[in-house]
Amino acid sequence: MAIQLELDTMLREEVEHVCPLPPVTGAVSAIRRRVGAVLADWNVSREIVEDALLVVSELLTNALVHALPPAELRLSWVRDDGLGTLRVEVTDAGPALAAGQSPAGFDPDEHGRGEEIVHALATRHGIHVHSGGFTRWADLVAA
Repeated sequence: MAIQLELDTMLREEVEHVCPLPPVTGAVSAIRRRVGAVLADWNVSREIVEDALLVVSELLTNALVHALPPAELRLSWVRDDGLGTLRVEVTDAGPALAAGQSPAGFDPDEHGRGEEIVHALATRHGIHVHSGGFTRWADLVAA
């Protein structure tokens, strides 16, 4: 039994990376580059890296445009029995505007597709509402 537990532990690898999202112009592209480097260091399969970068961009942009600061990105990579799951989480302090209000200069023809993009790319996704705000998350699974 102890040998099996040790083998299970050896076959399961989990790493995590956390970084704040500064509410400044250019933050999303800077963090996206950082995420690319982190995923390369973790040897995340190429099949999900591009999708992951797009999901990261969409969730971070949503936090910058629609939520109160502070915001934080958390990535976790779990490798188990040859499969890999990347979880992308963005936590913010909650909505900046009341329901139904749009930010000044918001053009619905050019915005508002982020949730659809995340839904299309992620294996699973959701929103967790908690006392500190919202956490939007997405899992991307590689074989």
